[in-house]
Amino acid sequence: MAKSTYKDAGVDLDLYRKSMAKLPHHLHRTFTPRVIGVDGGFAGLFQLDFSNQLFARNYKDPILVSCTDGVGTKLKVAHQTDKHNTVGIDLVAMSVNDAICCGAEPLFFLDYVAMSHDDPDRLEQIVRGISDGCLMANCSLLGGETAIMPDLYAPGDYDLAGFCVGVVERNALLDGSAIVPGDLILGLASSGLHSNGYSLARKVVFEEADMAITDRVDQLDATVGDVLLEPTRIYVKPVQSILTHYKVKHVVHGIAHITGGGLHENLERILPATAHAVVDRDSWTIPPVFDWIQGLGDIDPEEMERVFNMGLGLAMVISPFYAESIRSQLSEQDIESWIIGEIIDGPRGVSWKPE
Repeated sequence: MAKSTYKDAGVDLDLYRKSMAKLPHHLHRTFTPRVIGVDGGFAGLFQLDFSNQLFARNYKDPILVSCTDGVGTKLKVAHQTDKHNTVGIDLVAMSVNDAICCGAEPLFFLDYVAMSHDDPDRLEQIVRGISDGCLMANCSLLGGETAIMPDLYAPGDYDLAGFCVGVVERNALLDGSAIVPGDLILGLASSGLHSNGYSLARKVVFEEADMAITDRVDQLDATVGDVLLEPTRIYVKPVQSILTHYKVKHVVHGIAHITGGGLHENLERILPATAHAVVDRDSWTIPPVFDWIQGLGDIDPEEMERVFNMGLGLAMVISPFYAESIRSQLSEQDIESWIIGEIIDGPRGVSWKPE
């Protein structure tokens, strides 16, 4: 009788080591002077502040902010296209965009990659995308974990989870409590579907419309795969720029990341009990990708608005006096924005402006 080995069970430790050897470069390119290098250690080390005057943050009352998220069934599209270097950007985006809703600076990021079997090239693609996302967010990729589970995932399948830690001064924390009647709601353009609603989008595109991943969508001038793999926009740099621009006044009173549940559900999460948001549904341009999906599946408008971001990745509640200044700053960073509504007296909630 032959001796049993881990390799026979589906885990090749030699191949695993080969996979791990390709990853340090992608971490190191994201490191800032605040990272304490310990390659091969059991944990990543990050110093919150410096004694060195050049890098000192001089925090007075810092609050740590933590976020976690995944990419969802968008990973199925990556599998169909065999393109895995963009879903890592999505992974980072879903957490760091949550962190900036609190006004926090993302500090570092950790990833968890669960795979059906060792695949060094695919793993490197994934981690390269995570590294790219961290660079976009000024965030260090401090470490991660790769789990090989052949009996839990079908051959070729994998899943991703991400974890971000950020910091914000207590007096700069955004929790929505500063939102008052008269504030304006500013919508920031999304890059497309981001990473929400993919179970519905895939059902409509691949099952109901019977399209292939390589089919061309003439109205979008792209293939199905390119449309569905468009990475989530990372808003960290433009939002941080705005938050630090006004050093005395707090002109941003709340930020909502528009993910699953759509604009209504996510905007309501940051409203005080006596603030009501009235949104003009005709105030921004809905990207054609949403019209395409809605048409393919004959989806009700209310369902579209509940499932997808409909072209708005973030909603900022701001002081009306500074609205045009903020929009101008966003435009300089190639972020399109619209005044989409206002805050009025009333019970917490979101409603459409009467036509």
